[in-house]
Amino acid sequence: MNRRDFTKTVSLGAVGFSMMSFVNVGVYPIDELLGRKEPALFGEGYNLRKEASVAFAKMQKDALKEGLKIFSESSYRSYARQESIWNRKYDQFTGQGLSPIRAIEKIIKYSTIPGTSRHHWGTDMDIIDKSVPTPEDSLLEEHFNPGGCYEPLKKWLNENVNTYGFYEVYTNAPDRKGFNYEPWHFSYKPLSQPMLLEYKDIDLKALLQQIKLKGAEYFTDEFVAKYRSENVLDINGELL
Repeated sequence: MNRRDFTKTVSLGAVGFSMMSFVNVGVYPIDELLGRKEPALFGEGYNLRKEASVAFAKMQKDALKEGLKIFSESSYRSYARQESIWNRKYDQFTGQGLSPIRAIEKIIKYSTIPGTSRHHWGTDMDIIDKSVPTPEDSLLEEHFNPGGCYEPLKKWLNENVNTYGFYEVYTNAPDRKGFNYEPWHFSYKPLSQPMLLEYKDIDLKALLQQIKLKGAEYFTDEFVAKYRSENVLDINGELL
């Protein structure tokens, strides 16, 4: 049976959804793609699917030979965790006087709407270098730029990371839209590429317009279409 011809009803009430019927996207369960169910995870100090974990461990070992202590600042992230990040930022920005729409626009410069994060998949991670003192806010572009504390790490990643199957997701390509440049965010392509293909079959409009999330009432048809096109799909072309 073709995966596009099979439907499955998914109960998402535990994370603030109503009952909805989505297309079953086949190899990867929908609740895993949405961060609702944790897949089998592996790793020491990080959480990735097994194949990605093995590849990352090899990358860590090889980088250490060059004096780099590659460390995962963030890897797998559940829906609940992403929801807490979203709600905290929404409260912070609206509390500073921003309108709900402006707060949402500010949040999605770097943070995803729960249920749409690649960190839900167990394939993506944020990478820093523990061979140097960790700055208070480690995930800032300036640390990876020339003169920054992670410049050697970034240089090594640029030259080597693809050989382990990892690719930068949100590049600094001048014509790319959506999330801001994240020189720390990498994805294990052999798994995340087919997962994205399956994720694209999900009715994102139904998903976003029915979740119980702060600011969700502003997820209009126009907003959802733009978010899908720019934030979900306007990524490194190597991962599409």
